[in-house]
Amino acid sequence: MTRASATAALRGRLGPPLVFAAIAIAPQAAPAQNSLFSATPSTGLISPVPATRGDIFGPSNLPTPSTPPVQTQQAPNAANTTASIPLVPAGQVALALSARFGKDAVPIGGGLTWRVYGAKADTNGNFKLVKEDKSPTPTLVLPAGTYIVHVGFGLATAVKPVDLRGTTVHEDFDLPAGGLRIEGKVGDVRIPPSQISFDVYKGSQFEAGDRRPIAEHVTTSDVVVVPEGTYYIVSNYGDANSVVRSDIRVQPGKLTDITVTHRAAAITLKLVSDKGGEALANTAWSVLTPGGDVIKESIGAFPRVILAEGEYRAIARNEGKVYEREFKVVTGVDGDVEVMAR
Repeated sequence: MTRASATAALRGRLGPPLVFAAIAIAPQAAPAQNSLFSATPSTGLISPVPATRGDIFGPSNLPTPSTPPVQTQQAPNAANTTASIPLVPAGQVALALSARFGKDAVPIGGGLTWRVYGAKADTNGNFKLVKEDKSPTPTLVLPAGTYIVHVGFGLATAVKPVDLRGTTVHEDFDLPAGGLRIEGKVGDVRIPPSQISFDVYKGSQFEAGDRRPIAEHVTTSDVVVVPEGTYYIVSNYGDANSVVRSDIRVQPGKLTDITVTHRAAAITLKLVSDKGGEALANTAWSVLTPGGDVIKESIGAFPRVILAEGEYRAIARNEGKVYEREFKVVTGVDGDVEVMAR
């Protein structure tokens, strides 16, 4: 297979959105073992540990390598030379790889996965995985020939064919990707990570069409790496009706911090015989809007529900009897709603 035909086959396997040396969203389904993607696709998340995250997105919003570049001002010595320049046997070529957020940016310092595939597909249309490396700037020694190199960084990917001739070939990939970190608040109070999650979608919430999220159930501590562009976030506080949608813009080489503000409160429901009395067990609850739409149903003595600001009606069923009460939720004012069993 020629280089042109290998590239065409590659484009066909990846689909129209990913073209030669272009960036795209990584697929969500697990592919075959020797396909152009590993059997375990990336979630798009990188480590939330500050020391690791800072290697990629520094305080200046530019990527900072975790180790000094290969080109240093130190005088060369035998140990350095041996460590940085691999031995290249006859008939093989050293392939030096790096990726940047843009032409003027420094190499990305971590979070990359490199995969090298043979340029010729097998009878099933799969490309054989030759080598895989997770170093930020690896140097791989391979037999001379044509290969397809794929690099993944979170949900951002790039791919292109490479001809290995001579002794050393340098390939630099452009990955115009950025990081996205989200948190939720009610007023000035940060929502605990265990009570809120986020789904990320490509494009604007105002665009037509039914789309699937590219990242689901993202927590406050996660950093999602995506190609530069417009996205919208669906923030779910609790499991009832406190949902906020926000459009955001991700820029290459920058970590974008987003704060989503919810107008909601946590309400504890109680069915009591007397005001301030003990809650009755085995109570079935329904929370409805004034129009009669069911927002939440649960069973228990004192269920806790997070509700968006507004007016509601609580219905309690216990031992064949039905009790109800109207109540109002005010943003940031958590509290109890007692329904009298009389």
